[in-house]
Amino acid sequence: MPTQTMRAVRLHEHGGPEVLRYEEVPVPEPGPGEVLVRVHAAGVNPPDWYLRGGLTKMPGETESTVGLPVIPGTDVSGVVEAVAADVDGLAVGDEVFGLLRFPSFDGSAYAEYVAAPASDLARKPAGLDHVHAAGAPMAGLTAWQFLVELGHHHPSPFQEARHRPTALDADTTVLVNGAAGGVGHFALQLAKWKGARVIAVASGAHGPFLRELGADQVIDYTTSRPEDLVRDVDLVLDTVGGPDSRRFLRTLKRGGSHFPVFPGDFDTEETAQLGVTVSITQVRSSGAQLAELGHLLDAGTVRVAIDSMFPLADARAAHERALRGHIRGKIVLTVA
Repeated sequence: MPTQTMRAVRLHEHGGPEVLRYEEVPVPEPGPGEVLVRVHAAGVNPPDWYLRGGLTKMPGETESTVGLPVIPGTDVSGVVEAVAADVDGLAVGDEVFGLLRFPSFDGSAYAEYVAAPASDLARKPAGLDHVHAAGAPMAGLTAWQFLVELGHHHPSPFQEARHRPTALDADTTVLVNGAAGGVGHFALQLAKWKGARVIAVASGAHGPFLRELGADQVIDYTTSRPEDLVRDVDLVLDTVGGPDSRRFLRTLKRGGSHFPVFPGDFDTEETAQLGVTVSITQVRSSGAQLAELGHLLDAGTVRVAIDSMFPLADARAAHERALRGHIRGKIVLTVA
């Protein structure tokens, strides 16, 4: 068994990247249904900096579930160190990766060890190192659940109707806004895997990268407005979302769908008049879906782009990198 203490990054207060503290804390004990993972790498995701900045209530929750101090982070890749008695299918020494306890702020991934629900984990693809594996769970599962299969029946905090992915094939065209980012670069590749034609919207500097991932057309949003150039697409996946997301409605054909990853501001009369569907979901942990994505990662059909890597002790620098924006792929913390 590991020593009783470990190094981890914790928040004792909310604020800027400077509030992230690297310190010694107790090693967690795996509870029922859990395994203890020796973390080799942890992904950095928007909920991490939302939590740091003061968001302590997930959409759909009526009150905060976060108590300070708290270890942020949800995405991990590492090696199983201990297994609860009721866990089948995982053993000490197995290499695993996963999105832990999401949606919640209880992932505690910015640490040398983490107690992880076995159901949130999948075996790490053999051909993928821990850094790339740690970049996959949240972003990859978000793209998967929006585009391929929702995979659960939990109600959405954003809408009454259950989110239903659009069937994608060679006869469909997908526009991905924010295509170079974490979710965007997975969405582009998954849509291509399904055979769709993909229009990628991002900064022009990312053009070669996006074409390398399979984009059929790249629109540089710094010089052109995609809603002025594109018509009759079947699906828009907007990884930026927010108030401006409704501008993409005019790019859709009748019967098309618009999936904003972050809630936008839409007029139900307008969408009804256009004959389009707007739908949003909230990503949830799923070891089973991650295993399916893992097969694509292992085969090289989908790859994880790494924007930058920082040692766990330099989590502050990783969050500062996130604040600068224009991220290409994923930011990952490495754990020695």
